[in-house]
Amino acid sequence: MSFSSFGLHNYINSALAAAGFVEPTPIQAGAIPVVMRGQDVLGLAQTGTGKTAAFALPILDRLMKGPRGRVRALVLAPTRELAEQIREDFDRFGKHTGLRAASVYGGAGMDAQAKALRGRAEIIVACPGRLLDHMGRGASLGSVEVLVLDEADRMFDMGFLPDVRRIIAKVPATRQTLLFSATMPDDVRKLTKECLRDAATVSVSHGAATTVSHALYPVPEHLKAPLLLELLYRHRDDGSVLVFVRTKRRAEKVGDKLKQAGHAVATLQGNLSQSRRKAAIDGFKSGAVRVLVATDIAARGIDVSQITHVINYDVPDTPEAYTHRIGRTGRAARTGDAFTFVTPADAAMVRDIERKLGRAIESRKLEGFDYGAPMHAVPSGPSHPHPRPQQRHQQPGHGHGGHAHGPHAGRHRRRFKPRGRPQGGGGHAPR
Repeated sequence: MSFSSFGLHNYINSALAAAGFVEPTPIQAGAIPVVMRGQDVLGLAQTGTGKTAAFALPILDRLMKGPRGRVRALVLAPTRELAEQIREDFDRFGKHTGLRAASVYGGAGMDAQAKALRGRAEIIVACPGRLLDHMGRGASLGSVEVLVLDEADRMFDMGFLPDVRRIIAKVPATRQTLLFSATMPDDVRKLTKECLRDAATVSVSHGAATTVSHALYPVPEHLKAPLLLELLYRHRDDGSVLVFVRTKRRAEKVGDKLKQAGHAVATLQGNLSQSRRKAAIDGFKSGAVRVLVATDIAARGIDVSQITHVINYDVPDTPEAYTHRIGRTGRAARTGDAFTFVTPADAAMVRDIERKLGRAIESRKLEGFDYGAPMHAVPSGPSHPHPRPQQRHQQPGHGHGGHAHGPHAGRHRRRFKPRGRPQGGGGHAPR
């Protein structure tokens, strides 16, 4: 099957061809024809399966017909990062159509957003809280024809469902509704019954990505930072690495340790201004930054195909959060690794995660690492000489290379250089 078989407008097919899209992913193949027929859709798909295009392409095709200068499609997303990513995808796929997309979220100016809501854009991608602010100032959703609820489970996790219900109540009842979610907690299941009519269900891989290899690394709390430095050293020839931590303070602390060790690193957490958050993500996407240390705010909205490793420095709070975190790697038919640092206090959550995966996760120890080092003996600096600044390759397609990488140098598919100062940079190209 090819995208040309869907009967999309030629302008959209032209943009797809320019972007290198040839064959649709399973969620796209299942959802696009149904959306184009005007039917409601419940899409069950993990992150990294291409679901944004599954709703963006048929929406663009629909909006090619009919009036311009009014908001006709509304997409609700839980985070600024995801909203911006979706808006960028609409711009990419619709660049020849003349259709305009705008994002609406906190931390950005109200005036430009208000103008977009008054009809400067046909497509609005919004976070619920900021959209309600505009609605309180008189913004109308009366011309919306298509409503998309993206990452509905995440909106539930973040407490947005009451806001979502308030927004739904202001959108015309005759709309088409598309709801996408990686998991189906009870509240989301109830929401589907409230807002979908005769919906077609398109389901792709309910669990964690089959392209991701999982491993647990039992480690004392005081040795997490040295273990992270050692893993980054041993995988220095791989692609980008996303490190998840539990708190904002922890993100800054871990980021500082990695900078001291000479890594090209940025942090992403809720205290940053919107401009700094955008700079961190842009640097990570471009390859200027190899390691991004983030709180769960980054679990959605980062679409970087060359992420080869997700490292859970802290175990997530829920099995669903684990699914969303590790969904940042193993994307677009590539493979990836999910490493999780665990302490004895994490045992109960690990069991919950394994139940969700439907299997036990392999427990590993890093050969040659001193797990018995006492707290007072842990060095403050890196365990290896500082790496040279990363010189990221510019050739596209240098992602993970289709191989999962184990934790031991001897088991790794790549041949590592001898210990000592690495020669040259380790990263891989941006797309």
